[in-house]
Amino acid sequence: RRGGTLNLSSGINAEYGELEKAAKILQELQVETFGSMEKKEKVEFILEQMRLCYETKDYIRTSIISKKISTKYFDSKETDDLKLRYYRQMIDLNLHHKDYLAVSKNYHEIYSTPAVKENDEQWKEALQRVVIFLILSEYDNEQCDMLARVKTDSNLSKIPYYQNVLTCFDTAELLNWSILREVYSSHLKSKAGQATTPLDTEENWEVLRKRVVEHNIRVIAKYYTRISLSHFASLLHLELKEAEDMLCKQVVKGTVTAKIDRLDGVINFSKHRNTEEVLNSWSGNLNSVMNLIGNCNHLITKERMVHQVN
Repeated sequence: RRGGTLNLSSGINAEYGELEKAAKILQELQVETFGSMEKKEKVEFILEQMRLCYETKDYIRTSIISKKISTKYFDSKETDDLKLRYYRQMIDLNLHHKDYLAVSKNYHEIYSTPAVKENDEQWKEALQRVVIFLILSEYDNEQCDMLARVKTDSNLSKIPYYQNVLTCFDTAELLNWSILREVYSSHLKSKAGQATTPLDTEENWEVLRKRVVEHNIRVIAKYYTRISLSHFASLLHLELKEAEDMLCKQVVKGTVTAKIDRLDGVINFSKHRNTEEVLNSWSGNLNSVMNLIGNCNHLITKERMVHQVN
């Protein structure tokens, strides 16, 4: 009863534009501790707390409140409306923090919702955003795992341009940024009468350009052990200074292992090995050589015996 009264009072204040006062009223009540309230009513109350905190730009409190809702509650089809409402609010919050991987996961939850799956337009829009925010995300193990799971989705073939751009980032080949933008910009941007897409903004195109450069650096590190700085920059289609800065950032993040010899203008991608690793490698190579010598000795002895018999 008290929860309903406070909710009504908060709604009145919000209606008159006093959002901070409305948010403060709802924050006074910790509904998760109330045993008499139904689960659905609690979730609706917490979602309203999240909305008001977000609108008053209290992003830290919004994040804290969001953790009060267990996502297992949304497993039931009857909770689809609350599930969509929750994940749309989480998308707004994660976009504020520029956590693109979390946004991609939020859209994937929306895409997986039965009510959305029944509508072709809605699931296509959700899956498109899953792909876009996934390629905007920074490279790490979690992002790789998510990319591998999304690639296996059979519905991806129904949005071919998004499937192709996702495959580009999953293939160990250099990408040409100018060509990629020219080919895909008209398809990844919204058209007249359609909902806006994340790549309608120049800011996100710049983020995507950085992801292309980072992808190319990983590809170069995979195929080269030594490369000149000038050749490295030309492969990335960047100025020497920017190419070096991008490489340094990847080394700091631990994505690649590299050392720059400024005097010779050479990048060394070989990983530094400690003494134990060097000795183990030497021992393995020595065993391999001894096995080869033993096989050669056996073949020579066999040839001599055959020759003597003849």
